[in-house]
Amino acid sequence: MINLYTTPSCTSCRKAKAWLDEQHLPYVEKNIIANPLSIDELKNILRLTEEGTEEIISYRSHAYQNLTVDIEELSLEKLLDLIHKNPELIRRPILTDERRIQVGYNADEIRCFLPRDVRKLEFQRIQEELALEAN
Repeated sequence: MINLYTTPSCTSCRKAKAWLDEQHLPYVEKNIIANPLSIDELKNILRLTEEGTEEIISYRSHAYQNLTVDIEELSLEKLLDLIHKNPELIRRPILTDERRIQVGYNADEIRCFLPRDVRKLEFQRIQEELALEAN
């Protein structure tokens, strides 16, 4: 199951949701402003990242710009608590499943959430189209 973490005013969130709907992929959407992520949910998201909190924090957000603390100085526990209390600090959308994460909307990268057999069929179709063009 895909988890989609969104906010109501986020254009990229709407794009991700529309893409999932177009692909008929089941997902659970969570509005992180109305229902802030729990510490455990944040930890589960971080387990999937390659760059840790740097990958999920929106450094351009007003919430980040208005911080009165240096997040580099915070322990992980305090940083997670800060993010939990200030969900506007989180980049969005965030899509996760059991093994993958995508932070932000990227039309090419989101395809990793397609089932493998669908991706394989698409790859074969593209190869056939390229072969026809070459002839």
